[in-house]
Amino acid sequence: MMETPKNSIQFSVWGKYALFTDPITKIGGERCSYPIPSYEALKGIAKSIYWKPTFIWFIDKVRVMKRIRTQTRGMKPIKLSGGNDLAIYTYLVDVEYQVLAHFEWNEYQTELVRDRIDGKHYQIAQRMLERGGRQDIFLGTRDCQGYVQPCIFGEGQSFYDSIDVVNFGLMFHGFDYPDETGKNELITRLWNPIMKRGVIEFCRPEHCEIKKFIRPMSAKKFGIGLNQKEVEKELKEIVNNIREEDTL
Repeated sequence: MMETPKNSIQFSVWGKYALFTDPITKIGGERCSYPIPSYEALKGIAKSIYWKPTFIWFIDKVRVMKRIRTQTRGMKPIKLSGGNDLAIYTYLVDVEYQVLAHFEWNEYQTELVRDRIDGKHYQIAQRMLERGGRQDIFLGTRDCQGYVQPCIFGEGQSFYDSIDVVNFGLMFHGFDYPDETGKNELITRLWNPIMKRGVIEFCRPEHCEIKKFIRPMSAKKFGIGLNQKEVEKELKEIVNNIREEDTL
């Protein structure tokens, strides 16, 4: 049986289209998706399932279930100067992934220490996952709608089960945000993902060796009663809402 970190969730995410790009270079002009989802994109999906600043989601593994295919489409994005432009977007099509993720306390959010009740947060995360996420799910960009449901990581057949190794070269990993690092700066991370029999194991953000400073940035302040609810109160409200919906 596969060992998983504490407070782990396992989910399947799928959609008709996906567009996973480097956010630094995707503004304007042509867009071409990476062949696989980035750590940051999967972290965004986990946050859409359930998130509070009390903790940080870490993506452990992703399993590519379907054959990697692309489709090119002509688009008319809105120009910053007004009007529309013409561009070519290259999407991934008919995608499906299994994801293993877990959360850890955000040690830089000291005002939220009393909200660190992992069992309560875990219950909410599982309930939100079973209901398809707390917020809309997007596969890289807002025009690529996604869907999630619980799964057992490793079950089922992947198109790449029989392919030993695929190296994807240098790719965007994610961002270091000030509220997660304690530093008033935005940093981008790069890494070299390797897929083994359909599975990609992500390195932790602090283990990425290639990093680049983007710009100064300040962390947002959070506090119980200020802009956050206590997790115990939030769980009670969610349970009551689900009971009310089930009786309708």
